[in-house]
Amino acid sequence: MDNDPFLFPSIRERRKRRGERERGAAKGRAAMAPLPVPASVAKQAEQLKQDGNSYFKKERLGAAIDAYTEAITLCPDVAIYWTNRALCYRKRNEWKKVEEDCRRALQLDSNSVKAHYMLGLALLEKHDYSGGIKELEKVLSRAKYMEWEDSSSKRASRLQNLREVCEKALIDYYFIDASEAEDSSKESDHSQSQQLEYLREVFNKAAQADTPSEVPDHLCCKITLDIFRDPVITPSGITYERAVLLDHLQKVGKFDPVTRELLEPHQLVPNLAIKEAVQAFLRDHGWAYKMS
Repeated sequence: MDNDPFLFPSIRERRKRRGERERGAAKGRAAMAPLPVPASVAKQAEQLKQDGNSYFKKERLGAAIDAYTEAITLCPDVAIYWTNRALCYRKRNEWKKVEEDCRRALQLDSNSVKAHYMLGLALLEKHDYSGGIKELEKVLSRAKYMEWEDSSSKRASRLQNLREVCEKALIDYYFIDASEAEDSSKESDHSQSQQLEYLREVFNKAAQADTPSEVPDHLCCKITLDIFRDPVITPSGITYERAVLLDHLQKVGKFDPVTRELLEPHQLVPNLAIKEAVQAFLRDHGWAYKMS
């Protein structure tokens, strides 16, 4: 049943549809974006943030909160003002306020590592372990992606330098060879072009691991379309992301999302083979952390 394209489109097709929806939503957000604040107001808000930072370093948390709150009042669409205030609330163990500020910050900047991290801690404090772990895993994935991005940039630079050196050495070799010969032949020119082409193929192949592409379908959850973190398999043989499936069972109904067969949480079994496959894929393709 899960292979019927009319009942459950392929992950590639669903990714395409999700991309179209996200682009539409982005256009909608752009159309509804607030008007930019005057430069003088933005400057005043930034000064208040600096004041808040200074108060925070001196552990004057009340004064820091007041400064960040004033900055938020002037410029409510700057995520860092919300996360800075959340950090003060965290110091005071006011976890409900930490959660509120972090959720607002993530509405403004979904990639805020600080917001995901503190939201994760706040959720753990209120015993929402599944939600807390999910947020902290996002932080880990983001950190892993940033690590790959930095390493990839350095590798690309070294690879490009090496490629240029090799190409120059090859061209110089054929130039010297041709100057020593009595006649430069078309055969020599053809050999040079062929060797250069082979060299470029080698370097292009070496760069492939750092070139983002699509994650294989079997490593992605059928619901979220994202790469697995904690895959579980159902009695029907379909693998899902644990947290997402548990959420489905709680809010939608106790049945398999694809086969519609009755399903209870205790029937879920960790899919260790898929988890190991995901970890192996991420080791070789660090760019995929951005999709997790």
